[in-house]
Amino acid sequence: MMNSRFLLLALLTLGGFSSLAQTSVKKRPLTPRDIYRLQTISDLQVSPDGKWVAYGLSTVDSTKDKRNTDIWMVSWNGQESVQLTNTPEGESKPRFSPDGKYLSFVSARQGATKGQIWLMDRRGGEARKLTDLKNDLEDYVWSPDGKKIAMVLRDVDYADSAKTKVRKPYVLDRYHFKADVRGYLENSPVHLYVFDVTTKKLDTLTTGIYDETSPVWSPDGSQIAFVSNRTQEPDRNQNTDIYVIDARKGAAFKQLTTWTGSDNSPAWSPDGKTIAYLRSTASGNFLMYDQPVLAVISREGGEPALLSKTLDRPVRNPHWTKDGQAIGVLIQDDRQAYVGQYTVATGKLTKLTSGNRAFSDLEAVSANNWATLMSDPQTPPELYAVENGITRRLTHVHDAFLAPLELAQVEGFTSRSKDGAQVSNILYRPANAPANKKLPTILYIHGGPVSQDEFSFDLTRQLLAAGGYAVVAVNYRGSNGRGIEHTKAIYADWGNKEVLDILGATDYVVEKGIADPERLGIGGWSYGGILTNYTIATDTRFKAAASGAGSSLQLSMYGIDQYTNQYENELGAPWKNTDKWLKLSYPFLKADRIKTPTIFMAGEKDFNVPSAGSEQMFQALRSLGIPTQLIIYPGQFHGITVPSYQKDRADRYLQWFDKYLKPKTT
Repeated sequence: MMNSRFLLLALLTLGGFSSLAQTSVKKRPLTPRDIYRLQTISDLQVSPDGKWVAYGLSTVDSTKDKRNTDIWMVSWNGQESVQLTNTPEGESKPRFSPDGKYLSFVSARQGATKGQIWLMDRRGGEARKLTDLKNDLEDYVWSPDGKKIAMVLRDVDYADSAKTKVRKPYVLDRYHFKADVRGYLENSPVHLYVFDVTTKKLDTLTTGIYDETSPVWSPDGSQIAFVSNRTQEPDRNQNTDIYVIDARKGAAFKQLTTWTGSDNSPAWSPDGKTIAYLRSTASGNFLMYDQPVLAVISREGGEPALLSKTLDRPVRNPHWTKDGQAIGVLIQDDRQAYVGQYTVATGKLTKLTSGNRAFSDLEAVSANNWATLMSDPQTPPELYAVENGITRRLTHVHDAFLAPLELAQVEGFTSRSKDGAQVSNILYRPANAPANKKLPTILYIHGGPVSQDEFSFDLTRQLLAAGGYAVVAVNYRGSNGRGIEHTKAIYADWGNKEVLDILGATDYVVEKGIADPERLGIGGWSYGGILTNYTIATDTRFKAAASGAGSSLQLSMYGIDQYTNQYENELGAPWKNTDKWLKLSYPFLKADRIKTPTIFMAGEKDFNVPSAGSEQMFQALRSLGIPTQLIIYPGQFHGITVPSYQKDRADRYLQWFDKYLKPKTT
């Protein structure tokens, strides 16, 4: 800790000089190159004594064109910050040992092909490798006495063990045979194991064709709760349940929940008598348009208590308070995400935070104290303490990033759609934009569709606003945060109500004199790209569009993406309900209605919304003579992760919109 105090003094001293210098530095707009400067905090973990919070900090190595994550700690009083690792291989999943003496993490150091668990003595010294796993490590958790570690390991894929570099053929017989990032899915389930820290013996707890995930030790260390789908064909439904198993080889497991929907995220009460978890609202095979409910069940099973059933808002991240009297959760509510706390005995909800901001992680510290990540429209996520309802900042990771920048002004507004629906939106105005000047405006649409635009830091919209655009985020029907009926409104009816909501928000900003009606653009990624296609095929007022990872000929997506279960449950099989599929494919089948110059983008290896969806629309507009362009990012999945590609995408957004929405000067 001597070194950490010295580091703190140095940081404070440098910070003092930095703040003096910044007073004379003129603020500038955000640019795509700033993507290289933005860091990301993840996976916060509280030490057993509550005095420290560990987290991963991801930074960009522009030379290698990749992100690298190191492990840091910050003291609970926020006065000390310590970097614990600094290697080119990177580290993830920090976990404190129960006695607080050690911090473990996962890394593929020293040329390892698999991530291994490493152990670092917090009193000093180099980390030592604890495991030599041959399987992929998906998750791990310490036993309460610190003598064992429960692990989730994926079965070894022997198909890739040929002596040559030529991979053996994929042999596929599953209903769900492909997924983004993982690629083609052969039969390689994940199972539970228990690792003895002293002897390094690895015992198998579960075997077979089913996956077992989310292990959590009981407080006495005798049992492990976990999540599994044990139906006859798990690929065809989302019916996960909570199980418990004695933490020993050969033990039988017991099923606790029987809900035919989804049960997940188990958390033991401190006395070990009950388990909190999240349960889906619906009980069908397909749960896209759903929201989780906080539930509590006895460790023996039985009927659960549904604490948040009447809230009609999605809850997540359940954690017990240290005294076992309450459960903390994150709640999404109309562009906000706040920390709430349910008293178990009464079911009463106490709202611990409020305001136009979004909390995105949660860990218990003491009786009514929480560690959390929080963001607002002008600040990327930082670590905060929530003490008896009062929020206190712990980290200042993004101070240097924000120091030279002049960010957009952000405000909420409500629009009304043509059919009378009321829609919540967020408006980004360029910094120092004249109050009465009509601006070129971009409707940038979120994906999901079941997510929401929140009062949090949004890099893409801030970049577009920095380019001189008013930017509108629309929480169209299908979004969450407004109740289950708002979310379910688009079931089997894509490109209808969402488009009405997007056009209603567009009408609002035009009528209020914010948007120049002759300089309107639209864009988005994933379902945002899909809705971009639907919107430009419905309304020709948009002068430019940017459709990312989208699709239009929905009939052609069957069997080439990862959503077969959704399609067959929501739309019906294509050979049985062809008219429905064709109706939802109108942007492609009626592409001759489109007059908007559009750039299409996709990841080469995207199995979520494959590049075929963008390629088809590009080819259609190219054949029709509409200005268009197709950008394929090599080796990328649904999310673009290579920093230079992220910058390239932002550059292309601005170049495309500038070309068609900015007035030409002579």
